[in-house]
Amino acid sequence: MKVTVENKKGLKKNIKILIDKKTITEELESKYEEIKKDVVLKGFRPGKVPTAILKKQFGKAVYGEVIDKVLKETSTKVLKDNKIKPAGQPKIDLKSFGEGKDLEYVITVIELPKIDVKPFENLNFEEYVVKIDKKETDKRIDQIAKTQKNFKDVGNEYKAKKGDLVNFDYEATVEGKDFKGSSGKNTQLVLGKDLFIKGFDEQLVGSKKNDNKEIKVKLPDNFNVKELIKKEALFRCKILNVKEPGETKIDDDFAKNLGAKDLNNLKELITKQINDEFKNSLNIITKKKILAQIEKIKIDEIPGNLIDEEVKLLSQGMAKEAVEKNSKSLKSEAEKRIKTGLLLNAFGEEKKVQVSNDEINNELRKQMGMMPGQEKIVQDYYQKNPAALNNLRGSIYEEKIIEEIKKNGKPINKEITKEEAEKILKEENEKSLKEQAKYSPHSQDEKVQENKKENDKDENKNTLSLAKSKVSKKKSSGLIKKKKSLKKVSKK
Repeated sequence: MKVTVENKKGLKKNIKILIDKKTITEELESKYEEIKKDVVLKGFRPGKVPTAILKKQFGKAVYGEVIDKVLKETSTKVLKDNKIKPAGQPKIDLKSFGEGKDLEYVITVIELPKIDVKPFENLNFEEYVVKIDKKETDKRIDQIAKTQKNFKDVGNEYKAKKGDLVNFDYEATVEGKDFKGSSGKNTQLVLGKDLFIKGFDEQLVGSKKNDNKEIKVKLPDNFNVKELIKKEALFRCKILNVKEPGETKIDDDFAKNLGAKDLNNLKELITKQINDEFKNSLNIITKKKILAQIEKIKIDEIPGNLIDEEVKLLSQGMAKEAVEKNSKSLKSEAEKRIKTGLLLNAFGEEKKVQVSNDEINNELRKQMGMMPGQEKIVQDYYQKNPAALNNLRGSIYEEKIIEEIKKNGKPINKEITKEEAEKILKEENEKSLKEQAKYSPHSQDEKVQENKKENDKDENKNTLSLAKSKVSKKKSSGLIKKKKSLKKVSKK
């Protein structure tokens, strides 16, 4: 095999390959010997069909199969021997071929640039440690306590009001007939929340223990018996008990009910929980600052085909006029993303960063854990969408590279207060919204203002359960692309 590499200076390479006819003939003879064992032709014993007859019957198909095999094997070997990593699928142009002839072809390939990863050793980044005041911990525990209603018994003559807990049995009918689910035992309702059937709660206000109440309501649109939807139902209720809410005492028993050893242990856990919430968000900012430094590392040339592909991804959903108007900024953003991805990939290869199947399965379990009752849906989604699974692998790969960069970089440790952390997060969020709006097909100003209003709301209004803290999963920035091996070489 004779190989000539042209255009050695740029990323685009033309590689001329000549394979002599002797090699092709040997490959053909080997293939005929292989198929001879399985071919059955009238007048010949199995395995004894002459090669000349096989050529006459299957010559074109065998030659095509052999050439495909030779092209695949030789092109892969040539790229590997010359240390050329393709940025996309190489193209093949057949120049000369045919039985009894040399095989001559040209591979046109754009290769990935050679990258020096030494600059990664000088990256600096801020590692934030949020100092949580005891008052913040106590405030969070108070919020949890408010959700843990401690209902207490009252006298038989006590009349139920909004906020009270009412226990009752019921039997219901529509037009004098019972129906599926028309009875219930020891049903509990906190009056005022309207969680049973709309208008039901308010009719229990004023009831007492041992009362018999008749309640009329219209069955809702989502009622499980279709023919009864919007029909009036009569509920005959026997009031078993009425309880009023009392203050929840924050003590060791309260802490144990939440899974802690005692109150001091609960405070430790809550403090850590608050700190972790901020740490996860601040780590995203740290990552962005690391990526911003990586963007400044120079690469001599970036493959144009990768930039074009990224522009298409960025402009998905945009009107044609918007794409044309923002063509320069789209190309600039695409170039920045591809450049950063190439640098991260190069560093990951240098440090032999890999993603194991166990790591992917662990991430899948995390995602399923965040969607209780819908685990099968998550599992099926990834099984039926290989691209989504590749993106997940890319996301994990990217995170592992960032962690490796941190190990090799220069951290600047900063201890900040909760208020300082909130200010940093707010400023970063507003900055991100403006960046996202650049490539939105909708009105930029409207989108930024709409999101700003949402993010200006009290971030701590939702009480977090100690037993099961939900942490939202950050999406991958999509900088890491899974490399495709040279599986099939297309003929031009």
